[in-house]
Amino acid sequence: MEKKYSGILPKDLLIQDFYAVMFFIKQGATAETYRVKGNDGKLYFLKLFNCAKLHRSAFDNECNLLEIEILKTVKHPNIVAYHDSGELIYEGKKFVFLVLNFIAGETLAERISRETISTVYDIRQIAVGVLNGLNYLHTLPEPIIHNEITLQNIMLDLSNDIPQSKIIDFGYARSFHQSSKSFNKEGLNLNYVASECITAGAYSPQSDLFSVGAVMYYLLFGVPPWFKDISKYLSDRMKMEDVVLEERKKPLAFPKIESEIVDFDESILKIIKKALHHDPNNRFQSANEFIQALNGEIEVEEIKTSQLKGEKKEPEKKTFVSKMKNKGFAAIAGMQELKDKLMNDVIELINDPEGAEKYKISMPNGMLLYGPPGCGKTFFAEKFAEETGFGYKYINPSELGSIYIHGTQEKIGKLFKEARENAPFIICLDEVSSIFSSRDNAGNHQVGEVDEFLTQLNNCGQDGVFVIALTNFPEIIDNAILRAGRLDIKIYVPLPDYEARKAMFEMYLNEIPKDFGIKYDKLAMLTENYVSSDIKLIVEDVARGLRKSRGRVTMEVLENKIRNSKPSLNIEVLQKHEKIRKKFESISEENNFNDRPKVGFKTN
Repeated sequence: MEKKYSGILPKDLLIQDFYAVMFFIKQGATAETYRVKGNDGKLYFLKLFNCAKLHRSAFDNECNLLEIEILKTVKHPNIVAYHDSGELIYEGKKFVFLVLNFIAGETLAERISRETISTVYDIRQIAVGVLNGLNYLHTLPEPIIHNEITLQNIMLDLSNDIPQSKIIDFGYARSFHQSSKSFNKEGLNLNYVASECITAGAYSPQSDLFSVGAVMYYLLFGVPPWFKDISKYLSDRMKMEDVVLEERKKPLAFPKIESEIVDFDESILKIIKKALHHDPNNRFQSANEFIQALNGEIEVEEIKTSQLKGEKKEPEKKTFVSKMKNKGFAAIAGMQELKDKLMNDVIELINDPEGAEKYKISMPNGMLLYGPPGCGKTFFAEKFAEETGFGYKYINPSELGSIYIHGTQEKIGKLFKEARENAPFIICLDEVSSIFSSRDNAGNHQVGEVDEFLTQLNNCGQDGVFVIALTNFPEIIDNAILRAGRLDIKIYVPLPDYEARKAMFEMYLNEIPKDFGIKYDKLAMLTENYVSSDIKLIVEDVARGLRKSRGRVTMEVLENKIRNSKPSLNIEVLQKHEKIRKKFESISEENNFNDRPKVGFKTN
């Protein structure tokens, strides 16, 4: 019989004259975990890393282990707590160790192997605990993406009457705006990884939320979503990814619910379907929104299972939307200064190519909209297109991703080709910093993609193509993209000001049954530092709560809702984006962005 592995460190070994090894717990690809006891009499977990087996992306620029550096800075009841770290030399080899506070409990995988979870209530509570931890990570001034939410990385703390979910194992966790080269997928369980992470390395808060949905699906049905046995492909990573992505082209199956799920209702399926949507923009947009759905505070619309697959039913259908002409800027509440700037500097110019040519005015090829999340950059881009009446196509990073070498470059070329064929046309690229980050970063694998984008962007205006790029982090975009003749116009989309917030409440409440005496100026004062999406959610939640009773929105209900809600962005995040703005504007002023080639939109 093969001897069971028992770990490198022997029992009773004393580490740093403080931690005595009690017993080995488990072995991973790059680390081992032990239970140890400190001289203070307390129990701890000790994670021992074999640095030789770690991927280079596991270290920061100063060769510190990222998992340790991240855990040093986070503190939340639903996240395992850092206690100590250091180096250990044992049998002539050097190791790094991490000491974590002890959790009296078991992993979720261990729990369900011992007994199944029999109520939807328990599933909701486990998920809410994990989402609370993720909400904390995602809203930090430097947002953290965990990247490995699985049954093995959720621990149930059983020290109290009610089990508490805790997120453990931060080996794949990374800062959100790091280059995609820092997001290593080797060793990840692909059954819990969102498709855009596999194809494009587009890890985001929405990909973490996909993983939570996959865990919930497993707890309900006993297998991961789109389950495929990929164990036989472990030696061929590319083949494994192909198999997973091919399986996800099929509609998601929902097996018959077993009778022991005593409190089952269809709402949990709606929530899981939304979490697992192949398009990140159709998933929950934040962990907090996911929590609200689980708590019954917001209602989730039904999604057909045929929509939950990675390819469209009608691939031959024209992909670009028709010419847009709707409300345009009239649909945007407030922000008059920004609307005037866009109208004067861009829209009037591209609608008057003859005048621009006559007076030798440079035509921009594109513009960059940047600022904090939730402030309406995507909405502005859409209304901009409506104002021009041009065709419009929104692109998220996952749509440009490809598992094939040069596949993304081909997609970029095809995108611009189709735009030129449908000119005049506007391309809106979301999260552009994750697609075209600086080529100066060592090891950046997106060099070819950046080069292709620059080639297509140069003088695209003369072919009737205008590019709008959206980002929260402009400072990490490749500098060549921001030079003259490319994304010439750079506009900061700030938090809505007092007048904008007042106008938003007026607009969102306009066609909703409401009482007399709504004080819009007071609502605006109460929502300082709230972003556009926060205000919209407040009104929608109030309206949703009154739908069944057919009641009217009152000032009291609105004030209560605001008092019981918080801005989705904390003050540290806002301060960070203000610093980014100042730094980016100072860099922009040092470059000559006005020396643009003379181009123009063609007319028919």
